[in-house]
Amino acid sequence: MHRGDCTLRRLRWEIAVTDLVILPGLDGTATLHAAFIAALGDVFDAVHVMRYPVDEMLDYAALERRVRDVFPAANPVVVLGESFSGPLAISIAADPPANMVGLILSTTFAKAPVPLSGWVAPMASLLPVRSVPLSMMTWMLLGQWNSPALEEGLRHALMRVSPKVLRHRAGLAMRVDVSGLLARVKLPTLYLRAVGDRLLSSSACRSVASSIESCTVVDVAGPHLLLQAAAVDCAQIVKRVARENRWLR
Repeated sequence: MHRGDCTLRRLRWEIAVTDLVILPGLDGTATLHAAFIAALGDVFDAVHVMRYPVDEMLDYAALERRVRDVFPAANPVVVLGESFSGPLAISIAADPPANMVGLILSTTFAKAPVPLSGWVAPMASLLPVRSVPLSMMTWMLLGQWNSPALEEGLRHALMRVSPKVLRHRAGLAMRVDVSGLLARVKLPTLYLRAVGDRLLSSSACRSVASSIESCTVVDVAGPHLLLQAAAVDCAQIVKRVARENRWLR
């Protein structure tokens, strides 16, 4: 082994000692983040993508307990809450574990993510999830950034989850309101806002960013499934902000 190799490895060990915990979107399968994780490289010591049960109808409080029970304890941790999991990430950040050093929110919300969701929520349990055309879902979630690979990944993730669980989570998202917790979030926060988001209104980001003491909003060209469709751009932004906020030791 060359001396230079030894030095490089030592430097990487000294720098990359922060973990990233990803709380996934509605599917909760942890199958849609490979490209984003690959684009991050070795900037984080470890990346943990939480998996939610595919056949249990758990509410946000129950999901939070599960995440806290397995929260990494060895290193400083940055939590990334994606879409459905944004309220969960906000709740954790409002009362963070001692080793949590930062929060990232991607295309998410603190309350009622779409107009009229309050009165639509009670009907969520009736949504015919399996009969919704995939083309309609990709139009909403991927838009012009759709590709055969992304479409197949989305289809595969959704098919792994029980329809009743997907309907249950959709109802939770339409009823949730953690806006009262935002002022309690004191950790440096990054909000990744998709400029081509067809699911969330622009007010979702504004209400979050205006209520968190230290929140940086970065606009990214992409759809609601931003970490999937704009994986490289998102990874570059996360790495830059991580260094600026000294999340990396």
